[in-house]
Amino acid sequence: MTTRNLEVLTRAGIHARPASIIAETANRFESKIEIEKENMRINAKSIMGIITLGATYKTRLTLICQGDDEVAAADTIEELFKNRFE
Repeated sequence: MTTRNLEVLTRAGIHARPASIIAETANRFESKIEIEKENMRINAKSIMGIITLGATYKTRLTLICQGDDEVAAADTIEELFKNRFE
């Protein structure tokens, strides 16, 4: 299992566009990929799941990846957050 601590750096938070980018990226990997906010854990391959997190600017999240390509998945998704989904 590989985990990363993430922070939402976009002023608008995670809305439909960033959620679709995250889900699209997560779906490229075989690993199980989840994002956790407080006591809520969602499937990062689901746009609706990501949106239900209600992640606003500066929200801290935990990325959890499990599988053969977990490190690559975690690194790639972490980069998305660092680059503000650009």
